[in-house]
Amino acid sequence: MLKPLLIEIGVEELPAIPLLKELPNIEKKWLSILEEYNLKADFSFYYTPRRLVLWHREFPTKQPDETKELWGAPKSIVEKNPKALEGFAKKAGISPEEISYKSKGNQEFLYHKLEVKGKEAKELLPEMINKWLKSLNFGKTMKWGMCEEEFIRPVRWVLCMMEDEAIAFKSFCVTSSNYTMPHRIFKEPIFIDFVGNYFCELDKKGVILYQDERKKKILNEIKNIEKQNSVKVEIDEDLLNEIIAITEYPTALLGKFDEEFLELPPEVIITSMKEHQRYFPVYKDGKITNAFVVVSNAYTDDFSNIIKGNEKVLRARLSDALFFWKNDLKNGLGIEGLKDIVYMDELGSVYDKVKREEKIAKFLADEFKADKEKLTKAVNLAKADLLTEMVYEFTELQGVMGYYYALKEGIDEEIATAIKEQYEDTASNMTSALLNIARNLDTLMSLFSIGKTPKGNKDPFGLRRAANHIIKIALENNIPLDIKKAVEALKDNYKEFDTNELINFIFERLYKFYDVNPSVIRAVLSTGETNLLEIDRKIKLLNEIVESEDFKELSTTFKRVANIVKDFDLDSISIDENLFEKDEERTLYNEFKKVKEIKDLEEKLDFLISLKPLIDKFFDNVMVNVEDEKIKHNRKSLIASIYKEFLDIGDIKEITL
Repeated sequence: MLKPLLIEIGVEELPAIPLLKELPNIEKKWLSILEEYNLKADFSFYYTPRRLVLWHREFPTKQPDETKELWGAPKSIVEKNPKALEGFAKKAGISPEEISYKSKGNQEFLYHKLEVKGKEAKELLPEMINKWLKSLNFGKTMKWGMCEEEFIRPVRWVLCMMEDEAIAFKSFCVTSSNYTMPHRIFKEPIFIDFVGNYFCELDKKGVILYQDERKKKILNEIKNIEKQNSVKVEIDEDLLNEIIAITEYPTALLGKFDEEFLELPPEVIITSMKEHQRYFPVYKDGKITNAFVVVSNAYTDDFSNIIKGNEKVLRARLSDALFFWKNDLKNGLGIEGLKDIVYMDELGSVYDKVKREEKIAKFLADEFKADKEKLTKAVNLAKADLLTEMVYEFTELQGVMGYYYALKEGIDEEIATAIKEQYEDTASNMTSALLNIARNLDTLMSLFSIGKTPKGNKDPFGLRRAANHIIKIALENNIPLDIKKAVEALKDNYKEFDTNELINFIFERLYKFYDVNPSVIRAVLSTGETNLLEIDRKIKLLNEIVESEDFKELSTTFKRVANIVKDFDLDSISIDENLFEKDEERTLYNEFKKVKEIKDLEEKLDFLISLKPLIDKFFDNVMVNVEDEKIKHNRKSLIASIYKEFLDIGDIKEITL
């Protein structure tokens, strides 16, 4: 029999971020419990800041009956050891007289067919619900009152009903019943006599239970605000999801602030709104304007005081920001104060980091014929905004504020842009790209030099991200950065460390940049290539061949080439045409010699692939490992020469299908 089942866990206001992080797992965890208890049923999950709700339109009232087959020891063993019979009877929960034997294969075994009656769902639900709640991982938990159990916020009520019957049990020190709580404006509980009434009763009392409906209401009201005021509201999806999670009856409202605050950089205004107050910024004619959208959770017809209150709060924040802005402009950008900011105990101050980055920047400028003066100035000013009052208050604006202060001081826009983009993984000019590489390369080399390398999944200093940025910036900006050359050239600026470990660490990050067979990347790296642009080019060239329809046949031939010379010293290659005895040797060598005339890498790869038929004929008709050492060495040298040319692109023996 199937009946509707409603489960509601009532809590004090849930914090949005932990709830949203766990959200993808909440339904999965309940589904897993349903499967574990053999009570499978479709369900919907709803949430508001004050409730977690599981709704099943049709839920089985009991587990299905099951038949279990129990098998025991072979009859031959039982006859020798009667205790085996007693043990099996005990396990099956029957008397020895009820046991029978059943044939399986060529033997008879102890056997009993057990009829297991399914349990009533209402007996199991208390255990299932408690198990589900304890499985939820919101990060930090708390205790409250005299309750010893912990949850993200105090549990205040539990509603559990099957059709019109309340299922009573205790969960987190609360006894379940048949009531729920309305919007906070209403004080009295709502008693539910039938689960189907739950939804309309909540709706009457200011709770929009369905999160999708709350989202729809917010977006529709924002559209109306845009239309009525000829403005555009910037919808941040993450912020919208937060607001949906903290409201039960959302209403979008338009607030204003004084135009004088528009003197501030837009990022300051937006950060004050979004990060601190959960407001949406408003634009007019493509520029931020002196308005904002706040989403209220109040259940009322008069929002005037709510709008005024939010305007007052934002005015105070923007007044502080304007004060910081004007003070910072008076003081200007400087870096002497960075000497007093510790970067890391074993690595000195932030000023010391800047000076290390400067050395890297000069090396990069020489390598890539960049404007050394611009780049040096950008590096020296990049951390200057850490000393400003604005960044002290709004730490997320470091780099951004440096950009605005630099422009105000009349500094070249390319330098200012580089300051702004230093923490990003993109760059809009060469100064920005090289500053970014210098910053991240110093971070990697300095941390590796003091043994602060990532362990397992832990990477507290973001070194994998730093390596990712270097690779991405170099590839996107066509910078032929040779990782090994750079690290070896700069290592004397740091404590001695294993540079190969760092180089390999950076190259390990390449695997996330390509949707290719990983062995293709491994084949290219095995050649010893360390220039990022060349690695990129070779991966793409080799992958085209690997993905071709006839690669399996090609692979067989060229892997044979690699295997024959796997123990051969490539530096000992020496080919004497006078030692050729077979036409297949001469033909292959005469054709192969043309490779020396090919300079383009793609043409070279195509040419080497085209040698396959000649190589196959060579293997079919020429014995390599002959007794005559000179002929043997000559033939291996021929094959090794082909393999060596392949090594310019990738080590073919590394490729797996």
